[in-house]
Amino acid sequence: MHSDNFNISTYFKRINYTGPAAADTATLHALMRHQLFSVPFENLDVQAGKVVSLAPDDIADKVLTQGRGGYCYEVNGLFAMALAALGIPYRFVAARPMFYPARRPKTHMALIADVDSRQWLCDLGFGSYGIRAPMALDTLDVDIKQDFDTFRLSRSAEGEYLLEAKVEGAWARQYGFDLSPQEWIDFVPANYLNSTHPDAIFVQKLVVVQHRPEGRQILLGDVLKTITANGTETRKLAEEDIRHVLKDRFALTAA
Repeated sequence: MHSDNFNISTYFKRINYTGPAAADTATLHALMRHQLFSVPFENLDVQAGKVVSLAPDDIADKVLTQGRGGYCYEVNGLFAMALAALGIPYRFVAARPMFYPARRPKTHMALIADVDSRQWLCDLGFGSYGIRAPMALDTLDVDIKQDFDTFRLSRSAEGEYLLEAKVEGAWARQYGFDLSPQEWIDFVPANYLNSTHPDAIFVQKLVVVQHRPEGRQILLGDVLKTITANGTETRKLAEEDIRHVLKDRFALTAA
């Protein structure tokens, strides 16, 4: 994943990272955490009637220069640029969201990074119950505590991985994937669907998520949720308040 607009020093500044630039496990974890806590998951372009650009130069410009965020292809694409710059091998994988009542296509993108002889699931773009740090693929059927959230990975006899999150005390399926490597262009149809199809949540509603060490804030339509280890606070917003919340809580300006 390459962009002429991507600069690793600019990326580090955007995500507030001042640590070493090494191709090791510690750096992989640190970069994912810093980007997750700095770059919001957001669909402002889709809400403005635009098809999200998957051109790497556009993604780098949007996030690094304009101070924006993006949804899975954009934020994970940016992370792939950083991994490439550091010499960390990775592959894109296509994932099937599994929290819907009906079976859905593999429209989600995640990354598998290969570092220090282990494979790590990395994902900065799954919204409210996305993982908060890389997860080792060889750690199966074990509760993985990440801050105040708990996740686990399992694997079927056919080789399909399943990511689950503990939601209100019960395990909830998030998505399934296998290790078949995907090319960047393979996500163009899914991106078009998520940008334009009337059944896509990103077309239907404003979706903005900002993860932070102490919790996360979620703006879904006109409802703002603040989630911490102490519980969830929910507030319904008047239309004129949404722009203020985007700016004050997420450092975003509506497209």
